[in-house]
Amino acid sequence: MLAEHACRALVIKAAELVDGGRFAALSGVFSSDALLVRPNGATLSGCDAIVASYAARPADRISRHLIFASNFTGIKAEHATATTQVLLWSGSTDDAPGPFGRPSRGQQIVGRFDDEFVFIDGAWRIGKRVASFELFVARP
Repeated sequence: MLAEHACRALVIKAAELVDGGRFAALSGVFSSDALLVRPNGATLSGCDAIVASYAARPADRISRHLIFASNFTGIKAEHATATTQVLLWSGSTDDAPGPFGRPSRGQQIVGRFDDEFVFIDGAWRIGKRVASFELFVARP
């Protein structure tokens, strides 16, 4: 259970760091040789490439990853796998906040993370993440 808890905390922490714009801190979440496969199929190799990709996002972009049930399908001493459901909302700091916050922009997307975790130097890290989109709200 300790490994599962630590890995689940990484999933939440990664989302919190991305949503908070603290991309450099992702180095404490992903292994140095991590792979991230984006929903469009692009593969980022290494933690530095992952951090650089997030840092290159438009400065006005707001994202909120709502993390749901992580289902662990395998936990071993130095390796774990899990699938996590994600709801992604986006917005822009260019929009003035109102009584209900800022308006969302783009699609509200249901997606998932298929993660492989590795235990390195006494700590769990995400070694591979395959992110995918599954559903979106069609807007007229």
